[in-house]
Amino acid sequence: MDLSQYPSRADNPEALPDLETSLRTIGEHQRRLRANRHNALLLVVHGLDASGKDSLIRTLATYMDPAGFHAWSFGRPTGSEARHDFLWRVTPLLPGFGEVTAFNRSHHEAVIAERAWPVWHTGPADLQGRYRSLRDFEQHLVREGTTILKVWLHLSEPENRKRLRKRLDKPHKHWKFDPADIEAWQRRDELLGYAGEAIEATHIPEAPWHIIPADSKPEARAMVAGLLADTLTTLAPEYPAADNAVLSRYRELLDNNTP
Repeated sequence: MDLSQYPSRADNPEALPDLETSLRTIGEHQRRLRANRHNALLLVVHGLDASGKDSLIRTLATYMDPAGFHAWSFGRPTGSEARHDFLWRVTPLLPGFGEVTAFNRSHHEAVIAERAWPVWHTGPADLQGRYRSLRDFEQHLVREGTTILKVWLHLSEPENRKRLRKRLDKPHKHWKFDPADIEAWQRRDELLGYAGEAIEATHIPEAPWHIIPADSKPEARAMVAGLLADTLTTLAPEYPAADNAVLSRYRELLDNNTP
């Protein structure tokens, strides 16, 4: 698939879900998910540098209970990560039942950025094997009770350039700048090509990809928040049923002031 052919702005911004409503729904149903502890939700966020991944995840977490929400960021594998299979580093960080976890980049980096900056030992010839492993891995997670929501934040070239310049021009954004960003910018078309191929190869019914127009951060946040709210509402529509006998017993104890 050619990502450059996808829109980077919403076709009809007025029809997007209301962000604040979605965020409150996310907070409420994340607590219901935690109370039920029957399912887990993994949010996978990908995009080129400066596509808004960090700020999107911060926004989505606005009303979530931090005891049941975790966010992890993945860069190039180093040290022990590079000495293990490519799924090794993400497996311990997957959400448990009742939890929501966001991955800022993810196991899919193994077939996107790692093609541009190889760290694997068997070489690019193993690419198709990695695609199979990714599909099998996500199908396994879904069978075992983890719902996977995967989004690609799609930026146009002018907006991408504008945001990277902000990292250079605004002092409070200097910390975000990495010299590797320049090489990534120079190889933008190559990385988009790898990403398009990876999305097509790992777009499965159990864990489909969503291409999100990201030139407008408010629009992108509204779209992803709407997807996340709908997903959580489906996973945890209600709190678990109470045991009335247990509740009556505790009421009796409290009313009698007997510890």
